[in-house]
Amino acid sequence: MTRREVIALGGGVLASWTLPSHAQSLPVIGYLGSETPDRYASRLAAFRAGLAEAGYAEGRNVDVEYRWAEGQYRRLPELARELAERQVSVIVAPGGAEVALAAKSATSTIPVVFEMGGDPIALGVVDSLSRPAGNLTGVSSLSVEVSRKRLEFMGELRPGIKLFAAAINPASPTANSQLRNLLMAATSLGLELRILEASTEPEFGAMFAAAAQMRAGGLIFSSDPYFAYRSPQLAVLAIAHAMPAITQSRDFPIAGGLMSYGGDFEQSHRHTGIYAGRIIKGAKPSELPVQRVTKVEMCINLKAAKALDLSFPPSLLSSADLVIE
Repeated sequence: MTRREVIALGGGVLASWTLPSHAQSLPVIGYLGSETPDRYASRLAAFRAGLAEAGYAEGRNVDVEYRWAEGQYRRLPELARELAERQVSVIVAPGGAEVALAAKSATSTIPVVFEMGGDPIALGVVDSLSRPAGNLTGVSSLSVEVSRKRLEFMGELRPGIKLFAAAINPASPTANSQLRNLLMAATSLGLELRILEASTEPEFGAMFAAAAQMRAGGLIFSSDPYFAYRSPQLAVLAIAHAMPAITQSRDFPIAGGLMSYGGDFEQSHRHTGIYAGRIIKGAKPSELPVQRVTKVEMCINLKAAKALDLSFPPSLLSSADLVIE
């Protein structure tokens, strides 16, 4: 072997050592989001915290490939198929039934970890919570089930008022069940409930205006990701129309709205990260029961209450998990 051949061989070995082969061999999580990264920011932080609990850090020992529908939910099936064609290790589908169902329709083999506020059995996502068959498992919170409690709390805040309005997104898979629950709650509480529909941002202003025109005692939002991810817009409109409102997400009172009551999204999104990590380590979705995050939280903004000339009764204040002064 000549000196030139030895040098060439040595260079080839060195090149093979320095190639970033670890980047090519990292497992890849496909993350399917219904909105934009900024609207998912707090949820993403919780997901990454759960991933860290499972022993993974994005860019170090796992890669994450994102697809964002940017509020155009009709794009979710196409984006889910893109991730499936990419043959990712697992698809994380957080943010409601629409995202979970899109991921389910895209693949029957790649594991899917969903996150939603509704009943995954009733919505056809899984057949069983304890032993989910197929390739899906995930996390469900109580946000949808407790929508009727929002009406109860608003009635407690506005005693003597009998007329309230409810905001429903007709495009939501859980709209009908929540509407039934709200109407039943209104009957049991002796209240009249007017239903207002909105499924796009331009409809929000008209919805608040209608509630104000009918002199509703408050506007109760059903649990819906589209509403939750637009908490800042809703908070501005609520103050502008002097309309007391309650939503599912703490983002609403944090943004200046009056109050919220719903599932703890930090816990539910953290669990998606934990489950994604366990699947990467070899667990099958059928081995991971659907987690039920049973913690619900009430958040109150006293500054908003003052602007609306309202005072919270001690019973509500003492029940609040977060009181914003």
